[in-house]
Parts: sequence; structure tokens; C-alpha cells
Amino acid sequence: MTTMPDNALTAPLATALDALAEAEGFTWTRDAHGNAYGWLRLAERDTLPEAARLLAEGGARLATVTAYDPVREPGVPRQEIAYHFDVHGTTLTVTVVLDTESPSVPSITPYFRNADWNEREFMEMYDIAVPGHPNPRRLFLDEKLDAGIMNTIVPLSTMTNGASTQDLWERILAARPGDKA
Repeated sequence: MTTMPDNALTAPLATALDALAEAEGFTWTRDAHGNAYGWLRLAERDTLPEAARLLAEGGARLATVTAYDPVREPGVPRQEIAYHFDVHGTTLTVTVVLDTESPSVPSITPYFRNADWNEREFMEMYDIAVPGHPNPRRLFLDEKLDAGIMNTIVPLSTMTNGASTQDLWERILAARPGDKA
């Protein structure tokens, strides 16, 4: 663990975000080139919009969002979503743990419009609810397919590891009533 870099967060922003975190608060690491990375796991997923608001007001930019299964064991469902922000040249990853029975995460599109596609993919492909999303229509898949079809065909952890193949789409098409792969 290392200390927060001087250019990353202002003291008031760091304090406000730390109040939303799990007990350990921020963790800071550095790679072999000296680049600093901040890690913050929120204590409650419902505090995500507040964290997003604070980061937006602090000049952060949402770089990307990653949904993943940190356990990667058959029969042990767990999903997390990591929001990767650029904060004045430093990467800060804010992670939320989803409820296994009813996975959902509040939308952060009011603060970061570029979260739109990621959140819509979560809804469409993995049946993760995103309350407050301004445009929850599908991006890719036919409306006749069940939400979360990707979790049935290719588990989230497998997909994020790049293990999907051409037969994935054949299997999706085969799952549609009346269609043949």
C-alpha cells in the first residue's frame, strides 16, 4: 500500500469518498513505472450516485466500467462492478458488490453520460437492474430474448475473460423461438 499521489484527489474529496467506503477505505498501489492507482470499495451500492457526483464535481472522467465475477467458481454466484475513473491523471477504481438474489446498481448517467452503454449492456446481457437509467432500451439483442441471456449461455466471468466463441451467437439464435442456428 502506498499513499495517495498529490495530484489525485483534493483532501475534501478524498474525505467525502472515504466516508462512503468499506472500513478499510482507500487503498493505493503503484506499478513498476511509478503510476499510482486508487482502489475504493463502497460499503453500500446505493451510495454509488453520491460517489459519482463527488467525482464529477472533482473533475474526474469515467474511463470505463467492468462487470465481473471475482469468485469464478461454479455454483458461487457473485458479481461486482468496477468503475474506472481518471482523476487528474491517476486511475481510481470504485467497486460495488451486487446482491446475488436481485443484482442491481443505481445509474450514474446523470453524472457521467458515457456510462449509458455500459449500464444498458448490464441490463440486456446480464439482467442487472439499473434503476434511474434514463434510456433502458436494448442495444444489441432482439427484444424477444430474455434479459440476462448471456449469463445463461456464457457466464459473466467467462465473457470478461474473453472466452466467448463464434458458437455463442449460434446458441443465442437457437434460443429464439422459431429460429434455427
